[in-house]
Amino acid sequence: MATFLYKLGRLSFRRRHFAALIWVALLTLAGVGAASAPAAGNSSFSIPGTEAQKAFDLLEQRFPGASADGATARVVFKAPSGEKMTDPGNKATVQETVKELSDGSEVTRVTDPYQAKAVSKDGTVAYAQVSYKVSGMELDDAAKDALQDSAQDARKAGLTVEIGGDALQAVPHTGSSEIIGIAVAAVVLVITFGSLVAAGLPLLTALVGVGIGVSAITALASALDLGTTTSTLAMMIGLAVGIDYALFIVSRYRAELAEGRDREEAAGRAVGTAGSAVVFAGLTVVIALVGLSVVNIPMLTKMGIAAAGTVAIAVLIALTMIPALLGYAGRRVKPAGEKGKLLGRASKKPERPNLGTRWASFVVRRPVAVLLLGVIGLGAAAVPAGSLELGLPDDGSQPTSTTQRRAYDLLSEGFGPGFNGPLMVVVDAKNSDDPKAVFGDAADEIKGLDDVVTVTPPAPNKAGDTATITVIPDSKPSSVTTENLVHGIRDAGADIKADTDANVLVTGSTAMNIDVSEKLNDALVPYLVLVVGLAFLLLIVVFRSILVPLKAALGFLLSVMAALGAVVAVFQWGWLSDLMGVEQTGPVMSMMPIFMVGVVFGLAMDYEVFLVTRMREAYVHGEKPAQAIVTGFRHGARVVTAAAVIMMAVFAGFIGSSESMVKMIGFGLAIAVFFDAFVVRMAIVPAVLALLGRKAWWLPKWLDRALPNVDVEGEALRPGSAPADTDHNLVRA
Repeated sequence: MATFLYKLGRLSFRRRHFAALIWVALLTLAGVGAASAPAAGNSSFSIPGTEAQKAFDLLEQRFPGASADGATARVVFKAPSGEKMTDPGNKATVQETVKELSDGSEVTRVTDPYQAKAVSKDGTVAYAQVSYKVSGMELDDAAKDALQDSAQDARKAGLTVEIGGDALQAVPHTGSSEIIGIAVAAVVLVITFGSLVAAGLPLLTALVGVGIGVSAITALASALDLGTTTSTLAMMIGLAVGIDYALFIVSRYRAELAEGRDREEAAGRAVGTAGSAVVFAGLTVVIALVGLSVVNIPMLTKMGIAAAGTVAIAVLIALTMIPALLGYAGRRVKPAGEKGKLLGRASKKPERPNLGTRWASFVVRRPVAVLLLGVIGLGAAAVPAGSLELGLPDDGSQPTSTTQRRAYDLLSEGFGPGFNGPLMVVVDAKNSDDPKAVFGDAADEIKGLDDVVTVTPPAPNKAGDTATITVIPDSKPSSVTTENLVHGIRDAGADIKADTDANVLVTGSTAMNIDVSEKLNDALVPYLVLVVGLAFLLLIVVFRSILVPLKAALGFLLSVMAALGAVVAVFQWGWLSDLMGVEQTGPVMSMMPIFMVGVVFGLAMDYEVFLVTRMREAYVHGEKPAQAIVTGFRHGARVVTAAAVIMMAVFAGFIGSSESMVKMIGFGLAIAVFFDAFVVRMAIVPAVLALLGRKAWWLPKWLDRALPNVDVEGEALRPGSAPADTDHNLVRA
């Protein structure tokens, strides 16, 4: 591995024009593809294998033309104080609004509140439901403007009018904080390298990699049904790892220059050693992201694969474009320890041990105290995770400043909290002798269940073999009581199936959310086993040790649990919610735990590989275990710290997103990187290695013989072992 990458690095340095041209061409090609591709609509959300999805598919088949996946809007009216919606003036205003709403070309149906009996018992609240041909993300601006204009006209007449549903769904934006994150990364790079040129290389290559990845996703979005969150996630992770991978190779290049090697040789050795770590770190991230496909939720699978593709591009750019740009930079990239004009020249006085060396020496002397403090601290941060509540966002989780949230509250006030989460029961009686009787029996059975407020009469299709029944719960959509009602209807459906051979299925957004949460919970353990297992095997090959990969996996579990605890504290409990821009607290999104497990594991292994390979390299080259730890920190601690700060800054930049899912992911990943880099990798890892001593690097002889030698330490590049073309490797540039 090291020899191959060494040759690749030297080739890219020598043929820098060719290497740079390839990446510029790929960026141009991806950009042209993105610009000419048709605009992508909202990604379809399907959950294969769930009852809610089966019912939805059955509706599409048995009720053709119903636009079951089309956008909906609930225009909610409230009468002025002391008046009712049934008063002649208010009724005339509502009917005029309904008429205006019906004029849109994309509107399929508008219900009149007075004909549909959509007026509350006290007469103060009424609503009209608008159904559209296309989804909320595909709805054109003219239709949205017409919807809002109609509501405004009714407001002028004195009514309170709010709009719920997904018709006003907007494309999420990340805000200026994303740019701030990149700016913080730039400052950290300048401080780390002491040179604008050296600091600019990781930023430039990361932006090129993200540009190619996001442009490719945009170009394929329509064909592959990719949603807007897909490119946001790819950008988030691509920027973070792209900067980090380039940072490690540039840092190693400067270290090789400081040892007296010429620039081409230094580039080759940097790619051969740090590049090997980049390859394996990238592989762990790719494994974690692609492994999300085991959950069998198409949206999550697409997000994972797209982000993994961007990570793969970041690895390839670090191995080829960075050495090419180092060739262009020439003497403007200084050897390690020699600062450019920006920060002044290094003093000729002997340098005192750097902070990484001093910290590692302290940990080696006090491993038990450091280990206990780190574990207890992370354990305390993880305590809130015990109160984790999962769910998917609805209008009730929107900020109170939005019309969607105000419409949600008005409907709860007028019709009860369960009205915002109606259950759609689909009765398939195609194989029954008397479908009409089955429909009636199903409705009567549901009426007898607890927590049921209203059951509408069955509405059969034209063929008369399938009917829909709307059930209004007494509890809000995200409550445990509503979840129990869904299971109760399904249990009753099993009895009906046994008696009449008819299928009773429950769907709707509330039932779909419940099914998604259960599916994600069921997939978490298999996913952990797959991803952690594959990465464990990979790290055994890299470190040629059993205990080091085991320690890495256990440290990851600590950091991810602590990060989940922080997410619960902020987004569920409301701690620091104003600082984080969280206007409405509520359940943590169902996919957050499994997503954090995947992404954080991959990123955690980045720092494990980068830091511990330096220790492994020193140990293999003859140093004692304790001294190897100090050596690893002397060479790697500053760079790992810079990489972690950069990654935290990039992730934190997405906290400014208007999309609650992106905001939560940005915060979760940023805090997870903090816990993993500064507590686990910088404190717990050296403490454990100090306690294990030589046992840390133990590997059974039979396994040592069976494993391939990937040579991450660059042993083949040492004097006497280097390739034949390295005779000039000690000539100073």
